[in-house]
Amino acid sequence: MPARIYQNPKNAMQSGKAKTHIWVLEFEPAEAKKPDPLTGWAGSGDTQQQVRLTFPSQEAASAYAKKYGIAASVKATPEKRLKLQAYADNFG
Repeated sequence: MPARIYQNPKNAMQSGKAKTHIWVLEFEPAEAKKPDPLTGWAGSGDTQQQVRLTFPSQEAASAYAKKYGIAASVKATPEKRLKLQAYADNFG
């Protein structure tokens, strides 16, 4: 089952950088979600979507995937873009 390895980006709603150094291994969905006829909630029988493993580095995540025969692709960390803006720009 294919998986993806990525690093958590910084949350746009907060200024803190907690948990942005952690690398994550998540499995790709094996089947599409479908609505439950009784409740209407979306769900599937794929339990691998519930698995989310964290690692201290990309190398550790890749080594784990290789050790257990998981076909994993590494997603590059998005580049940090700063939008420099002054308070005076609001009045112009």
